[in-house]
Amino acid sequence: MLRIAYALLLASVFVLRGQDGALNNALDERISSALRASGAPSVSVAVVQHGEITYAKAFGQADIAENRSADAATRYAVGSVSKQFTAAALLLLAEQGKISLDDKVGKYFPDLTRAREVTIRELLSHTSGYEDYAPQDYIIPEWTHPITPGEILNQWAKKPLNFDPGTRWQYSNTNYVIAGQIFEKVSGQPLMAFLREKIFQPLGMSTPGEITDHAPADASAYTRYALGPPRVVAREGPGWMFAAGELAMTPSDLARWDIAFLDKKILSARSYSDFTSEVKLKNHKETHYALGLSLGELNGTPMISHTGEVSGFLTSNAVFPAKGVAVVVCSNEDGIGLIGPLGRQIAGLALGGASEKEIGQVRGILEGLREGRVDRSIFTSDANSYFNDVVVKDFAASLGGLGKLLDVTKTNEQLRGGMTHRSYRAQYEKKTVLLNVYVMPDGRYEQFLVEETL
Repeated sequence: MLRIAYALLLASVFVLRGQDGALNNALDERISSALRASGAPSVSVAVVQHGEITYAKAFGQADIAENRSADAATRYAVGSVSKQFTAAALLLLAEQGKISLDDKVGKYFPDLTRAREVTIRELLSHTSGYEDYAPQDYIIPEWTHPITPGEILNQWAKKPLNFDPGTRWQYSNTNYVIAGQIFEKVSGQPLMAFLREKIFQPLGMSTPGEITDHAPADASAYTRYALGPPRVVAREGPGWMFAAGELAMTPSDLARWDIAFLDKKILSARSYSDFTSEVKLKNHKETHYALGLSLGELNGTPMISHTGEVSGFLTSNAVFPAKGVAVVVCSNEDGIGLIGPLGRQIAGLALGGASEKEIGQVRGILEGLREGRVDRSIFTSDANSYFNDVVVKDFAASLGGLGKLLDVTKTNEQLRGGMTHRSYRAQYEKKTVLLNVYVMPDGRYEQFLVEETL
């Protein structure tokens, strides 16, 4: 059940140059609607287009008990998004000739398991075989007590490997604790201090810091149990996240890093190539992972991304180099599937979404079905057989009670079975539904399903 407190969402706007009014209105509606439906305390979003931040806004409450609103200056823990900064720090050391990505771990920590077989590149790409010390998605008692990175390595990086180096991909935070320790041993400098000097300060990122350094204006951490309300949750003790997930910052500062990433600043061309190139297994199978970065696509557009989770926080950071777009989404509640779907919806809007003609045709089909009409000329014989009398009556009866159709947005597109598979989100006055659609090469619809979303 949605709480009344979320019905009156408080939004704080960070005004920036180059904002598109129509896009901003669409984003406002999409984000506030998603937050209301989720019941999470807050969500904060930053969008990059054409080399600048064009949208930065927070919705909801940074702290429920204090009734403190989130705003664009509110910091969130970004969890494993921190890994790309650790990778960048090691790439900068490589540019200085102090390390090589193909150095063996044993050169720096010879007492770790099979350290003379595992490379730094395998650490950064999660292909090393070292067992993950923090796979749980809830905070366990041990994590509330302080620890040192060295103690983490003694407990987990001296265990037998889960697989031979380079033969499998398996996400492991242990890899990045080792990588961070290598960085500090070679550079003689704390990782955080280096990041401030070489990355944060040059890019004008004023808010990044360690998650254990809480500021009064930061978002508070919440979780949920099953489908219950937000509950205050404990945070990890000092040392646990280190190079694997230590950072907290505003979405806007993370977006400033994304701008530099898109412009290929900070790192050299060779380092950027290493940073973003997929690391394949020894049998040449794909991992869809580079160095602290996941590789994929959205609606056919190449996407470089990573998510982050620490106790009470979730973050999604996605960059679309071909379009010059980046989307950052942060929330102060874990245990909820909010940021992934919302990030994809925001990216779809920022990337341009569907054409007016396409959306107009989808709207027309929905309006017709609401009235019990089907234009059978735009459907295949299979689809026409699906829309029998019972189906058409059920469509009309169920859609007729949803009120006015307010908006249709495409959320995904990909090829499958010789057709184009498209997903849409149709917002009515009383409910939002999902559309699951297949379109033939000649433009006729092979499938047009309306599905409930909870």
